[in-house]
Amino acid sequence: MKARILIVDDEPAILDNIQYVLEAEGLETLRASEGQTVPSLLARERIDLILLDIGLPDISGIDLCKEIRKTHTTPIIFLTARSGELDRVVGLELGADDYISKPFSPRELSARVKAVLRRVRGPAAPARPHGRFSVDEARRQISYFGRTLELSRYEYEILRVFLRHPGHVLSRDQLMTMVWEQPESSLDRSVDAHIKNLRAKLKSIRPGDDPILTHRGIGYSLKEDP
Repeated sequence: MKARILIVDDEPAILDNIQYVLEAEGLETLRASEGQTVPSLLARERIDLILLDIGLPDISGIDLCKEIRKTHTTPIIFLTARSGELDRVVGLELGADDYISKPFSPRELSARVKAVLRRVRGPAAPARPHGRFSVDEARRQISYFGRTLELSRYEYEILRVFLRHPGHVLSRDQLMTMVWEQPESSLDRSVDAHIKNLRAKLKSIRPGDDPILTHRGIGYSLKEDP
């Protein structure tokens, strides 16, 4: 069963970005722009983790955390623009499981969410083979027709994203958002360069096979297994 994450933030752009990143990682999301709606959501929905902004307009995230902790043990990660040590200590003492200061990278957010879920739910099941590919998440290795690929960090992450979304056309912006820690400081041609290197490594194993498709003016996709 997919983990379901409740995102509580009053900024639509932040809600959109977090939802996109988490759903790209295979998680389900619910969203709320007001803290007062959270208790009723928890009463009627299965929620596995809450991303809770401290600076909500209708109720302090700290006060809402106190309220949630009266009846629920659902893991909570605070989101805040404040970076002071006092805020962090207060948040954790109230029962928050982690604390992320804005601005944060998509990779950092995803890693923190997964780390908390692992602590609560136990280790994830081993990744299954993807036809021509097999993924060893623990070793951060991907094999192609049984041969381990020597991949850079970004090549590994790009290919891992493709394997999670076979057949889906992903734009350069989408790939940067899902892979780069600071996508705003990266260039479109960085994606092209890494995909060129990926193709070369795949073709060195199977010269006649090119599983990465280029969609001109749009982006890239990974061929689905027949």
